[in-house]
Amino acid sequence: MAKPLTRCAWADGSEIERDYHDSEWGVPLHDDRLLFECLILEGAQAGLSWRTVLVKRERYREVFHNFEIARVAAMKDRELEKLMLDPGIVRNRLKLSATRGNAQAALKVIDEMGSLDAHLWSFVDGKPLKNRWRERSEVPASTAVSDRMSKDLKKRGFRFVGSTICYAFMQATGMVDDHITGCFRHNAR
Repeated sequence: MAKPLTRCAWADGSEIERDYHDSEWGVPLHDDRLLFECLILEGAQAGLSWRTVLVKRERYREVFHNFEIARVAAMKDRELEKLMLDPGIVRNRLKLSATRGNAQAALKVIDEMGSLDAHLWSFVDGKPLKNRWRERSEVPASTAVSDRMSKDLKKRGFRFVGSTICYAFMQATGMVDDHITGCFRHNAR
């Protein structure tokens, strides 16, 4: 009989969390559209559980044009207002408005830096930071690096990018490997 896999404690709650943990969380991500999606979803999660956002992720993809940055940047006020009636997403006017504003800010970063990927990964010098936490309680909510990323993104016009959101984004996109040492995914990539 096979021994069950040991996962980070946050991923033991539901199938959707396990699947996300096992196949996505912490995998280095370098696609501008996917990085933008992750940044928006991390911001949408503020004040909620990550499971809530995972359950709503497919609907987010539908209503935000699969997170094609230019299409999101061009969304009209009436489109965003209509989304306030959609129970398939987090219905928060500020977060919905920030999605369009963040797309507009992302386009400026892409124009200036060549890609969102190049800019965001520059905060970790293009390489994942490998941590060796033994317990979930050791994992910080933010770091000096996420502080710098947050400050930079806010200066560029992004919203819902506080240091804690930036650190969660860095974990999700593989900029930081925060799988605990006992997790089967620790140092897997």
